Order: sequence, then structure tokens, then C-alpha cells
Amino acid sequence: MGVVRVSTELGLLFEPLKGVISEQREDVVQYALDPLYVKVERLDKIADDMMNQLVPDNELLESYPNRAKASYIGGLYTNIWMGFIIGLVFSFVILVSLVFTNQAALDGLRKAIGGA
Repeated sequence: MGVVRVSTELGLLFEPLKGVISEQREDVVQYALDPLYVKVERLDKIADDMMNQLVPDNELLESYPNRAKASYIGGLYTNIWMGFIIGLVFSFVILVSLVFTNQAALDGLRKAIGGA
């Protein structure tokens, strides 16, 4: 948002965004927001990246190229592994409960171990 000084003797300024020539006055303060545009654009990219983190198919801002489905595949493998472990624990609990509630199975377990 810069201005062009048309005439310093007459105090005339040209504002290219509006296309207006105006008089320079002491009671008007003009702020240059050009340095802030870069920071606002960076914050906009960060906000978009935060929204992309909610969807596992989108690429993230600081990730390597072609890693769009890395979160999806990582979550899939983690869930498969955790399901396998939980299934094994659940099967073991059912097996132990069936063995110790059935007298015939308990006697077979004692013979297999070598007990009386």
C-alpha cells in the first residue's frame, strides 16, 4: 500500500490502488501494511494445514512430497496390529476360562503337564 509522491513542493501524493491524487496533510497517518501481508498469508497456510490434519488423505504443510496417505496407511497398520493383540488376549481369556470351568479339560491339562 505505497504511495507515489507526485510533487514534494505542492505536497501531492498518488495512491495507485485507488487511482487518486490527494494532498499530503500532517493530520493524516497512513500505515503501510505490506510487511504484514506475508505474515497473514503464512498464518492462512498454517490454518489450512490444521484443517488438513483432520483428514488423513491430505498432504501436510511441512511433509515430503507424495505423502498424502501416510497418516491413513499408518493408522490402518496400527489398528490392524492393535486388533490382533486385543484378539489374542481375548482368545486367551476365553481359553483359560473354558479350561478352568470344565473338569474334563482340567484333568486333561494335568495329564499333559505330567501331574497326577
